[in-house]
Amino acid sequence: MCRWIAYRGETIPLEQYVTAPAHSLVVQSVKALESTASLNGDGFGLGWYGEHPEPGLYREVRPAWSDENLRYLCRHIRSHLYFAHVRASTGTPVTRPNCHPFACGRWMFMHNGLIGNWPRMRRQVEGLIPDEYYGSRIGTTDSEAVFLAILGAGGDKDPVGATTKVMSELTEMVSANGKKETLRFTAAIANGRDLYAFRYAANDTANTLYYRASAGNVVIVSEPLDSEHARWQPVPDGYMLVARDGEPVSLEPFLGEQRVAAE
Repeated sequence: MCRWIAYRGETIPLEQYVTAPAHSLVVQSVKALESTASLNGDGFGLGWYGEHPEPGLYREVRPAWSDENLRYLCRHIRSHLYFAHVRASTGTPVTRPNCHPFACGRWMFMHNGLIGNWPRMRRQVEGLIPDEYYGSRIGTTDSEAVFLAILGAGGDKDPVGATTKVMSELTEMVSANGKKETLRFTAAIANGRDLYAFRYAANDTANTLYYRASAGNVVIVSEPLDSEHARWQPVPDGYMLVARDGEPVSLEPFLGEQRVAAE
């Protein structure tokens, strides 16, 4: 399983959450504590929003712990909304196009999870990507395919509705004809202003997700960045966290659960 961080709020250096904490994402790339794969060394990536509508990206196939550029970049890049991801491949090649985050236009996406038996399911899933978005498919991962399917389902105007539609279709696919393939979807998507994070699974238990929210700032993580676990609230299985610009952060039902307050 991969590990990731998403942040939205006041403009801060990326290092505040990516490299500086005691259990930072770099540490998690070597020793994750809440993952079936303690080593996340199949590449990493940063994505951030600045002066342009589309996000900046830095992706590398080397492990996060071995890239001497990472700490310098995180110390000097400042952003109000950014992603960081360390990858544990579920079978697709370790290449830059397969490293997260993924970007298309103003949208950015990253994922921790999988679609079981991807070689057999790939053609069906890619069939959800409309022609207008298929040209943006440059890698081979299930994650990128799901991202483009979400945009193709109307994600630019209604990211929650589009994600719900795609996840419903994928749930049917992995369970059709008596199959019980695993679907795990712990993901984040953003457009430079608004941030959405999802924790969902079918035929399995969803991968972990936590958050801290205060005064309009929110940081969402695969696992806590320090030993003060009481400060980190778990996102329940079957929920999404919504952090829209100018609105309170909230937890909302995803595919049928009940709503609870986030702050």
